[in-house]
Amino acid sequence: MLDMAKSTKPWLIAVALVAVAGLGYYAWRTFADPGLPDGFASGNGRIEATEIDIAAKIPGRIGEILVREGDFVKSGQVLARMNTDQLEAKRRQAQAELQRAIIGIDTAKSLVIQREAERKAAVAVIAQREAELDAANRRLERSQQLVKTNTVSQQVLDDDRAHAQGAAAAVNAAKAQLAAADAAVNAAKAQIVDSEAAVDAARAAIETVTADINDSTLTSPRDGRVQFRVAPPGEVLAAGGRVLNMVDLSDVYMTFFLPTAQAGRVAIGSDVRIVLDAWPQAVLPAKATFVANVAQFTPKTVETAEERQKLMFRVKAHIPEELLRKYIEQVKTGLPGVTYVRLDPNAQWPERLSKVIGP
Repeated sequence: MLDMAKSTKPWLIAVALVAVAGLGYYAWRTFADPGLPDGFASGNGRIEATEIDIAAKIPGRIGEILVREGDFVKSGQVLARMNTDQLEAKRRQAQAELQRAIIGIDTAKSLVIQREAERKAAVAVIAQREAELDAANRRLERSQQLVKTNTVSQQVLDDDRAHAQGAAAAVNAAKAQLAAADAAVNAAKAQIVDSEAAVDAARAAIETVTADINDSTLTSPRDGRVQFRVAPPGEVLAAGGRVLNMVDLSDVYMTFFLPTAQAGRVAIGSDVRIVLDAWPQAVLPAKATFVANVAQFTPKTVETAEERQKLMFRVKAHIPEELLRKYIEQVKTGLPGVTYVRLDPNAQWPERLSKVIGP
């Protein structure tokens, strides 16, 4: 009995092995990837998105942060505010300087009116002094004629000559006063120009400070998701200091690598299909938007055709923004998957990749 059991045992083992092999072959035929037809290529990659740093424009202290890590945010949404106490004080100072400059314009205009009145008075004085000079010259001429006939004395002639010279000096003095009045008018007008420039400078200072205050309210430039806080409230940052990091969920793509022969056939705009490991039943449409012009993993020297075929080129495929907007809550960066790209535009997609998710 024992000999019979020993003789049948190898036979049973062989049958079992054949059965297992058959089941394995059936499972492989059922579940294995049937492969890609000609005109297609595939590569492994990860979902990536454009990262955006939310940073302070000028040095300052973080006042408050209004979002948490993982929050979805909309374009224009307020994310954080910097402390603006010093900026508000600077704006009040600039506003005071503006008021002072405006008053300076009014003062300068009043001064111009005063100086122009003085100039008119100087012109009138010149006219008066010239009339006196004319009268003195006429008297001197008469005295010079009369002294020849001894009608008047030499003393009268000398007095008339002195009086004429004094009148001429008075005219010159009045003209000097007119020149001084002209200079005063020009100076007063220059003061108006200076005050107007001060007004422009004060207004520019107010606009600058106001812009800095507005920039102290940090808003989201795009729809996206907050990845992490870089700095907590109360921390003092330098100019350009980062407060938050977020990802732009309207600019999502997968980066993958293809060998030389395949990468050279990828045209910008080629149809791409993406299948994520976490969502294998869904096929995501995409477009090839970038092919690197420099190979990755390049050895120091490439001397043979075989080595050139080993070079890998980076390719980037973008997912349509409309689709991303519809499934924005499910979009996550870092998810691995497989990317399929159509190298031949006339090739037909395999049935398992032909049906894609629509926006």
